[in-house]
Amino acid sequence: MWLVIATLCAFFVKGLCGFANTLVFTSILAFTTDNINISPVELVLGYPSNVIVAWKERRHIDWKICLPLSALVIGGSLPGILLLKNADVRLVKIVFGFVVVAIGVEMLLREYAKITFKESKAVLALIGVLSGVLCGLYGIGALLAAYVSRVTGNSSSFKANICIVFLIENTFRIIAYGMTGIITPETLKNAVLLLPAMLFGLFLGMKSSAVLQEATVKKVVIMALILSGVALVINNF
Repeated sequence: MWLVIATLCAFFVKGLCGFANTLVFTSILAFTTDNINISPVELVLGYPSNVIVAWKERRHIDWKICLPLSALVIGGSLPGILLLKNADVRLVKIVFGFVVVAIGVEMLLREYAKITFKESKAVLALIGVLSGVLCGLYGIGALLAAYVSRVTGNSSSFKANICIVFLIENTFRIIAYGMTGIITPETLKNAVLLLPAMLFGLFLGMKSSAVLQEATVKKVVIMALILSGVALVINNF
């Protein structure tokens, strides 16, 4: 039941905002399940959602944004994957809690500040590598979203470009997870069973984005993620 609830919530947010599905999915399940059993399920389950959103917004894809970021994210994924395979479970949850809080606070401040930033190669490189580590370890692309939101002009452009980066990174990570034994037959079974819930949540999110105020929904999601991160840190100390 928790898997179904997490899937519906995560992919509703994905359809609405274009990202944060991994943060929502992992935040809900991390209280009862180890990250090494969460990340591969969400990865396999989320792959078709990126295909769907990217195809829907395909006219807004800018390869000058997607390709450099994808290369940096893949480079950073390697140490993240090794950490996921070998790290202490309790420590992973504590670090994940701090990561969620930090990302949530940054996103919330940016929502209220409405500050625009010029594109910086140094910032691009830093965010790309750090995003890769977080993607390899937790599947989190929120740092990447923080950058893409600064260099795209509207919601459709943001969704198109970030989902292309996710698709490239996800393809690499599926291969790497398979080679390291992180993806198992049980992972694939769970992903297939949850596919209807993913499609339903994604469909609702995409439809809702046309009638709901996206900024308001994003702020609610951000606050929920911050509270989840705080709870994870407290529960695992």
